[in-house]
Amino acid sequence: MVSDDGYVITNNHVVFGGSGSPVVRFYDSAVAQATVVGSDQESDISVLKIDKSGLNPSEIVPIQFGDSDAVQVGDPVVAVGSPLALTSTVTAGIVSYIDRPIRSDEGGAARYYAAIQHDAAVNQGNSGGPLFDGAGKVVGINSVIGSLSTSAEGAGSIGLSFSIPINQAKRIAQDIIETGKARRTVLGAGIDTAYEGADGGSKLTSIAAGGPAANAGLKEGDVVLAINGAPIDESWDTIALVRKYAPGAVVQVDYLRGTSRAKASVTLAADAN
Repeated sequence: MVSDDGYVITNNHVVFGGSGSPVVRFYDSAVAQATVVGSDQESDISVLKIDKSGLNPSEIVPIQFGDSDAVQVGDPVVAVGSPLALTSTVTAGIVSYIDRPIRSDEGGAARYYAAIQHDAAVNQGNSGGPLFDGAGKVVGINSVIGSLSTSAEGAGSIGLSFSIPINQAKRIAQDIIETGKARRTVLGAGIDTAYEGADGGSKLTSIAAGGPAANAGLKEGDVVLAINGAPIDESWDTIALVRKYAPGAVVQVDYLRGTSRAKASVTLAADAN
């Protein structure tokens, strides 16, 4: 739980397609009914609110947040959840990559985020659980695993786990609590998903007039190579990396125009939805 008001952050794919009201189970086996405040499929974040009546106050102490922007490669992390229906399971590992662009299609909708990659074992049932840092503060939400299996049902941990940074999750959750929906951060340009450059990158198309990309001087045909130093390997990486930041954030974009490399400072914006 993340607040005294009884709000809970989890993955959208945890509650997506479920029937009936969600149920939240506490460490001491206490159970509370909950309602879905709102969800955002593309960020894979859902916010619940529990019914606190009948709960002992000691059971509803909010967790403490860490700063996911301060997480570094090599930091120890602990994943908590109920993998394979085994409650109160804890696994430990280290962070191996920051801002790993993730695109997942579980639940029928594409999800994008720049993940914390680590090797704490995560399996079916860990989704929506917290990723703690060495100080016991939450720095991520366990969401996706790397697997050799082609089916979600057969997937298991192979030492590649991905968590949504908590700074991003908190921002989206606050949007949902305050307005019922999340603001999606955009560059203001389309992406050529068929583009495959020798050096990677995302080729920009359909620059929105008056949008962030246009205001920064980016043009159709420019190839984005990095955002705030994070490299773009595949076309959709740009979407994942942009979504890390709040609307209004200023990011440095390294790009290729023809054969010339250049940089631009782009003030990101929220989409119109």
